[in-house]
Amino acid sequence: MATVLTGWKRTHMCGVITEKMIGSEVCLMGWVQRERNLGSLVFVDLRDREGVVQVVFNQEINDAGTFAVGAGLSREFVLAVRGTVAARSGAINDKLPTGRIEVNVAEARLINRAETPPIYIEDGADEAEAVRLKYRYLDLRRPSMQRTMRMRARVLSAIRRHMEEQGFVDVETPILTKSTPEGARDFLVPSRIHPGGFYALPQSPQIYKQLLMLAGFDKYYQVARCFRDEDNRADRQPEFTQVDLEMSFVEPEDVQRVVEGTFAQVFQDVLGVDIPLPLPCITWRDAMDQYGSDKPDTRFDMRIVCVDGEAKGCGFKVFEDTLAAGGTVRGIRAVGAAGSLPRKEIDALGEFVKTYRARGLAWALLDADGSVRSSFAKNLAPERFAALCERMEAKPGDALFFIADSPTVALTALGQLRLRLGRQLGLIDTNRYDLLWITEFPLLEWNEEAQRYHAMHHPFTSPMAEDLERMETVPGSVRANAYDLVLNGVEMGSGSIRIHDSVLQERMFALLGFTHEQAWSRFGFLLEAFQYGTPPHGGFAYGVDRLVMVLAGRDNLREVLAFPKVQNASCLMMETPSTVAEDQLEMLKIKLDVEEA
Repeated sequence: MATVLTGWKRTHMCGVITEKMIGSEVCLMGWVQRERNLGSLVFVDLRDREGVVQVVFNQEINDAGTFAVGAGLSREFVLAVRGTVAARSGAINDKLPTGRIEVNVAEARLINRAETPPIYIEDGADEAEAVRLKYRYLDLRRPSMQRTMRMRARVLSAIRRHMEEQGFVDVETPILTKSTPEGARDFLVPSRIHPGGFYALPQSPQIYKQLLMLAGFDKYYQVARCFRDEDNRADRQPEFTQVDLEMSFVEPEDVQRVVEGTFAQVFQDVLGVDIPLPLPCITWRDAMDQYGSDKPDTRFDMRIVCVDGEAKGCGFKVFEDTLAAGGTVRGIRAVGAAGSLPRKEIDALGEFVKTYRARGLAWALLDADGSVRSSFAKNLAPERFAALCERMEAKPGDALFFIADSPTVALTALGQLRLRLGRQLGLIDTNRYDLLWITEFPLLEWNEEAQRYHAMHHPFTSPMAEDLERMETVPGSVRANAYDLVLNGVEMGSGSIRIHDSVLQERMFALLGFTHEQAWSRFGFLLEAFQYGTPPHGGFAYGVDRLVMVLAGRDNLREVLAFPKVQNASCLMMETPSTVAEDQLEMLKIKLDVEEA
């Protein structure tokens, strides 16, 4: 039977009791993390969101009822105590902020009992993730999860404060909206009032925020819930939170200054870290050529080098045949790694790059004594191998790796190999935060399966002005007036200057394979709105979940969400998705084929 508080008022949180409070009377409430019954003394670690404090029941001092409460406690019982703060009578625990004091109990109330929890509610416990997510409400009691959720709240607080200081207006946009399939799949919601009609959950507030610019709001932002029905992805959630913003009468630099100022505010408020501004900026082409990725981790300097000139006519058939077929030869240098990469590991690296469609990996280890171990050097004249090493700026002790393939495969595979070696060789400074802008993305990417172009960002991104004349003649060469923000090799978000002219927007839709009728059927409300005086505008959106993941030092999005879905988009705690009653389906005019379902 639960006990009501009846007049008891909590005076302090458990984790804030300090030595300065010795002699003070306090009233604490929380959960029993552990108890140690020594007969006449019972020591209890009492936990709330601020931390843990030791409370002591003493049979020689407490009345029988109070001591009986202490003697009958077990893990996760909910307890309230009144008592006096005192210096610890036993061993000091410097690992705890409260490790030098304890609270001598004068009165106690058992608020609620608890069954034995199915998981250990403490940090460091080795629990399967599936069990933790099944009992997420218990898992969230762990100190590390409490810290992460509170960090998330501080991040959002810093963002809101900065945006409002910059003159942005917080505007909510609808959750039930129109399905405009292009890119990820929509989550659909059937309408009871309009049988056969469906709403879609928004993948982003993209169209609404553009309409808000047309409406004259000038500076809009929102902490928005977004939804995408994607295939299983370890680093994605079907529902996620992003900070969405849009500005009128701006160029890319104006939007970038606002965004990077917000990030600087977050890093200062949450971590006490200063981010130098303005942030560095590199083009998409340079990022791919130097790092093999459009979200490069620049915390270590192992850049990709093009050695086509040195490989041409070098005598190594793999290199020569690749170049003759229009391919490329690229390499990376691992400084001082020759002595720390055994042959077994090099073979494993060769198998690793094959998972990114590379045909193989050529390598050379330049030992400190001047000798060379290599998979291909014997096929080259000494002077040609020396020229290759000179191009790579190689020195004794270095390891060299090369991939000969199509530019896309060679760069992607070497980019992933670079990251693997960076982690394996301990080259990445995990206490460092590298933020940078990636600009001048391609406007379009070719989809082989669909045999048409897709927008690399979205269909409302403006081409760069100097590339407009090539939209219909060489569409693959057109650059987008777009920009991504990258943090430690993780894409934080993306943005662009938008198309604000209906004629240009229809040209864009045509490139994506839409007929005039299809464009107006799906986006007629936007094209019509553009006819009523639309200001030039641009914006940005970045993921709150990913930002908190990096700040908290986690490598799993589920660790920074209160109630996440697992990889197959199901919730183990709520057991969703689930079936619904037949009468609900009838109201929605939906009939399921039971055999197919």
